[in-house]
Amino acid sequence: MLEIIPAIDLRNGKCVRLYKGDYDRETVYSEDPVAMAKHWQSLGATRLHVVDLDGARSGLPMNSIVISGIVQALNIPVELGGGIRDLDTVEQMLNLGLQRVILGTAAVENPGLVHDACARYGQGIVVGIDAADGYVKTRGWKEKSTVTAIDLARQMEALGARRFIYTDISRDGTLTEPNFESTAQLNDSINSPVIASGGVASVEHLLQLNQLGVEGAITGQALYTGRLDLKDAIERLRAGPK
Repeated sequence: MLEIIPAIDLRNGKCVRLYKGDYDRETVYSEDPVAMAKHWQSLGATRLHVVDLDGARSGLPMNSIVISGIVQALNIPVELGGGIRDLDTVEQMLNLGLQRVILGTAAVENPGLVHDACARYGQGIVVGIDAADGYVKTRGWKEKSTVTAIDLARQMEALGARRFIYTDISRDGTLTEPNFESTAQLNDSINSPVIASGGVASVEHLLQLNQLGVEGAITGQALYTGRLDLKDAIERLRAGPK
C-alpha cells in the first residue's frame, strides 16, 4: 500500500509552504514545527518528510535544532532533505536520529558523494530528483541542469542509490494534481522504489499513484489547507478502490 508522507518545510525555524518552490511565495502554517510533526503522527502518519529550505539555498543545514527536536518528539521515522552536500553532513544528520537523508543537488554536482554515501549508509540514503519540464533543477530549485530526471535516476541507481523521491516542481504547492505521466515513466525506468511528490490534492490522486506502483506520496499543501484529511486518506487507501 502507498505510504502517505506528510511534509514539513522549514524556513527560519517555521513550518511553511512555497508555491512551485518560489521563496517569494511563502505561506507560514505554524510557528511550532515540532507540534505540527506530532499532529501528523497523531493522525496516523507512519513517516515524516522534512525539508530544510534555508539549507537548500545555502548548501548547509540551517535548521538543525528544530530538526533534532522533531526527531526526538516522534516515534515514527523522519527523512530530511536540503543542504546535505558532503559526507560529513550526511553523518551529522543521521546522528540526529534521522532514518534517511536526501541528496538532491549533490547527485548532479557530485555523483561520487552518492556512491560513497550509499556504500556507507545503504538505505539511509535517498536521491531526490526535482524536475521541471523533464530536466533536473538544483540549489533550492534555482538552477536548471542539462540532465533529465530519468537519466539521473539511472546514473544514481548504477552508483548504488536504492530509493528516489521524484518532485515535479511545476505541481508542487499548486493543489492541481501530480504529474502522473512523468512519475510513471520514472518509476518504470528504474528498479528502485519511487516516492512521488508535488500536486497531491485528493484521495483520488493517492489512489491513482498507488495504482502506478510507487512506494509513497509526499503531501503538504493539501494537508495544511484541509483539502486532504490524513486520517481519512489512510483509511481509504487501506480499503482500496471502490
